Amino acid sequence: MDNLLNKKILFIVCGGVSAYKALETIRLLKKNKAEIKTILTKSAKEFVTPLSVASLSQGKVYDDLFSVENETEMDHIALSRWADLIIVAPATANTITKLSQGSSEDLASTVILASNKQIFIVPAMNVRMWEHKSIKDNIKKLKDFGYKLIGPVIGEMACGEYGEGKMSEPIDILKEINSFLSNNQKNKKIKALVTAGPTNEYLDPIRFITNKSSGKQGYEIAKSLSNRGFNTTLISGPTSLDINSEINLIKVETAEEMFKATQENLPADIAVFSAAVADFKIDKQNKDKIKKIEKLTINLEKNIDILNYVSNHNSMRPKLVIGFAAETTNLDDNAKEKLTKKNCDWIIANDVSKKDSGFDSDYNEVTIFYKNSQKEKEKLSYKKKSDLSEEIVDRIVSEIN
Repeated sequence: MDNLLNKKILFIVCGGVSAYKALETIRLLKKNKAEIKTILTKSAKEFVTPLSVASLSQGKVYDDLFSVENETEMDHIALSRWADLIIVAPATANTITKLSQGSSEDLASTVILASNKQIFIVPAMNVRMWEHKSIKDNIKKLKDFGYKLIGPVIGEMACGEYGEGKMSEPIDILKEINSFLSNNQKNKKIKALVTAGPTNEYLDPIRFITNKSSGKQGYEIAKSLSNRGFNTTLISGPTSLDINSEINLIKVETAEEMFKATQENLPADIAVFSAAVADFKIDKQNKDKIKKIEKLTINLEKNIDILNYVSNHNSMRPKLVIGFAAETTNLDDNAKEKLTKKNCDWIIANDVSKKDSGFDSDYNEVTIFYKNSQKEKEKLSYKKKSDLSEEIVDRIVSEIN
C-alpha cells in the first residue's frame, strides 16, 4: 500500500472491547511506513496501555487529558494540523454522540473539532445500539460534517450477539485509507479554480460600489477541494478570511482584476464561480476624491461577465463549470435561466434575503441545478458553510471520476 508511505496519521483510540483491533491497525500502518501519533482516551486505557501503543506506533502517545508537558510539546491545534488524516477507532456509541454534538471536553474531541483534515470514524458497538435511532441520527450528523465511516460490519460480537455493529478488520481499514489517499494523489493532477468574495468598483480613490458577500462559502469550497488533494487556486475579492497555505491565493479588488486573474489561471479542470462580482462599474473613475455636493449623478456600465466568458470559451473551457446565483425572489426560475443563459454545468442557488443564511453568515442553504443529469435539481439543507462545502465537493468528485 504505497500511498501510506510517510503519511502522518493521528490515531485516536477510544474505550471498547474492540480496542485490541486498534493495536493491530497501528501495527499495519507502521509496517506500511506511515508516521503515527496516538491519543488514548481515558476509557481506552482500560483496554490497552500507553506502552503497548507506543511500542507499536514508535511515536508519541498523548493522554486524553490536557497537560503542561503535552501542550508545551505540541498543542491541540498543532496536533490537528500535523496530521494528514485522523482515525478514530473504535468509535463507541458514546464517542459518536460526543462528536455529533461538537464536544470539546477532552484532548481527543478538541483535536477533532479543531481539525481541518479528513476524519475517519470506525464504529464498534452492540447491534441494538447501532440500530438505535439516536445513533443513526448522530451518524448522519457526522456524515454531514464531512466525516467518513469505515464499517461497521456484520458478525458475532464479544457480548455473544450477532449482527451489524462489529468493528471492521484492520486490513479493511487500511484498504479504505489507502484508497482515499490514492484518490487524493490522483486529484493532485486536477486543477481547480475558485472565485470568492465581492468586488469593489471605484467611483474615486476612496469610494466604491460593492455588495455584502463575505467570501465564506467560496473559501470553504476551496478548502474542501484542497483537502481532497486538488491543485487549488482561489481568486478572492476583498475579505478578511484566512486560507490554507496549500492553496494558491490570488487577491484582487475589481471585477476587471478578477477577470484577468481568471484568464491567467486557465486552463483548469474545474471552475467554481462563487464570487459576487459586481454587475456594473463606474463608466469613468475620478482621479481625485469627489467633494461633497448637493447632488451627484454617476453613470454605470456593464462589467465583464466572467462566468459567461469561461463557460463559452472554446479552447480553455473547464470540464466542469459551476456558477452561483444569489437570489431574493423566484429562485428556481432565475437559477434555471442562468444555467441555460451562461452555458454552465451547474448553478448553485441560494436565497440571500434570509437573515440567518447566505451573505455574511456562517450558514447556508442551497439548491444545485444540473444541466446534464438525470435529476434536474437537488436541495442541500441548512447547515454550516464548511459542512455544505463538503457535500458540494462530494458531488464534484463523483462528477469527474
